[in-house]
Amino acid sequence: MTSLVDSPALPRSIALVGNPNCGKTALFNLLTGARQKVANYAGVTVERKIGLTRLANGHSMSVIDLPGTYSLSPATLDEQVTLEVIEGRRAGEDVPDAVVAVVDATNLRMNLRLVLELKRLGRPLLVALNMMDAARERGLCINTALLAQELGCPVVETIAVQTDGHAALLAQLSIWTLPTHRPEVTLPPEHPSTPAQLQSEVRRILALVTPTALPLQRQQLRIDAWALHPVWGLVILAVILFVIFQAVFSLANGPMDMILSGMASVSDMTVSQMPPGPLRSLLIDGVIAGAGSVLVFLPQILILFFFILALEDSGYLPRAAFLLDTLMGKVGLSGRAFIPLLSSFACAVPAIMATRTIANWRDRITTIMVLPLITCSARLPVYALLIGAFVPDRAVGIFNLRGLVLFVLYAAGVVSAVGVAWLLKRVGVKNHYQPLMLELPPYHWPILRTLALGLWERGRTFVTQVGTLIFSLVVVLWFLSSYPTPPAGATGATIQYSLAGQLGQTLEPVFRPIGFNWQISVAMVPSLASREVIVGALGTVYALSVVKGAAAQHLSPIIAESWSLPTALSLLAWFVFAPQCIATLVVVRRETNSWRYPLAMAAYQFMLAYAAAFVTYRVAIGWMS
Repeated sequence: MTSLVDSPALPRSIALVGNPNCGKTALFNLLTGARQKVANYAGVTVERKIGLTRLANGHSMSVIDLPGTYSLSPATLDEQVTLEVIEGRRAGEDVPDAVVAVVDATNLRMNLRLVLELKRLGRPLLVALNMMDAARERGLCINTALLAQELGCPVVETIAVQTDGHAALLAQLSIWTLPTHRPEVTLPPEHPSTPAQLQSEVRRILALVTPTALPLQRQQLRIDAWALHPVWGLVILAVILFVIFQAVFSLANGPMDMILSGMASVSDMTVSQMPPGPLRSLLIDGVIAGAGSVLVFLPQILILFFFILALEDSGYLPRAAFLLDTLMGKVGLSGRAFIPLLSSFACAVPAIMATRTIANWRDRITTIMVLPLITCSARLPVYALLIGAFVPDRAVGIFNLRGLVLFVLYAAGVVSAVGVAWLLKRVGVKNHYQPLMLELPPYHWPILRTLALGLWERGRTFVTQVGTLIFSLVVVLWFLSSYPTPPAGATGATIQYSLAGQLGQTLEPVFRPIGFNWQISVAMVPSLASREVIVGALGTVYALSVVKGAAAQHLSPIIAESWSLPTALSLLAWFVFAPQCIATLVVVRRETNSWRYPLAMAAYQFMLAYAAAFVTYRVAIGWMS
């Protein structure tokens, strides 16, 4: 333990250090609340978060949330920055007075190695045992006092997902006095230094402080014998994915019908309570037909994320990474690319930021360029709309046909990403295979509170986007589709004479070879902001394309009647490769510090999307003739 010298003082700043996914950032948010700012470290794209926390004694303390790291032998830019900040080697950066090592209490075997490395630096050190509630639920009993004695530093328990889960940490910080001068550190001869010695020391400490962990480890190994098997492991993964995509359609029908009924009731009430006019048209044809058409897919998005969050919380997803690691290496992707690729199923923006863990620049560029091909959640409303309109709801053996089609579309995104990575490896970006080095977390049942919080956050994000970005765009589209008004004696729908109608007729020749009509051409424009916007845009466009109007809840049967099957298949093929939303291109520009890569990304995706839609449309026409 660091010895005190005369005139001890409270730390003015602390750095939170820990493995990825140990709850470090959640603890930082709990400590600082709204008193934080986010920026990049000087000269690099690694993100930094700094905030203030106020102790019970009135003392204010600066808190730095450093990037997650597995070791102080850096293999990535994030880990390099963490080490430089702790050691005070970054010019212009404040050196933290002390280090708080945030440790996942459910996985001490992986986390304690970093703590032992931090101890070697000789900086004032405090250990925060996070996720203690989850550890207790899994039957882990940790002797905190004995752990503090073995590590030679204070150890406190925290639960970052609870409002007062940082109370013990705040209390310790209030009384934790540091030397005014950094003492010379003299390590004993037997202090572990090599990786093998560190791991041996970790096992020794674990045997003392948490003896109940050993039986649990044996059970984990028995499960892994199946989950990581080169054949049966892949079969298990395929079955899990099949179940997920079947559930997206089979379990969502009831909630979607309820939302549709609610939209219909709101639409009917608006018609009965308001006289005809622009305001009623805005509410019915713009807001309800546009934003409401997207909101109906909320149940399917929540079901998909429920399974993803459950697999992540259970400890299975890292096993999937190891199963696919060899295949990824053969096509030119680093083993570390799996986590960004997995993140892309939610959104490409955080996935691109997650590529910072890839040390080799060329490997990172390859991963960034293929990430947008993975099917993100923004595509799900488009797929669900078209599958619901054109694919019969019938069983194929034990599976649902619609679920099978959705599975094929997701698989097509993965296959296309693998194909582009393989091509870049041979004719473009030359890279090398970097094996995935990751210690597997223990299996455990997903925590319901964690699942609920995760679903709430994603549902809130989706609804917020419907209420802000999508709402704004469909209102603008409604205005462009309503004005100028038709001339006297006009017999067609209002939109045909409007600015949006003129734009659609201008773009139609470009998209006619792939089967898109002018209504689809109009809806494609706002979808550049976010892919799911096309559903709301189609709702508004078709609501105004019928002279007597059309309610939002009728969008699916309207397109089923208006479009041919080849057109629907062509649009599905387009969205497998669709050019990225503007937010993704901006993030690529920020991460690569060049417009070369986002422009190349947009260009190759447009060409792929157009070619895939063209071939699909022509083959479908030939097949039906």
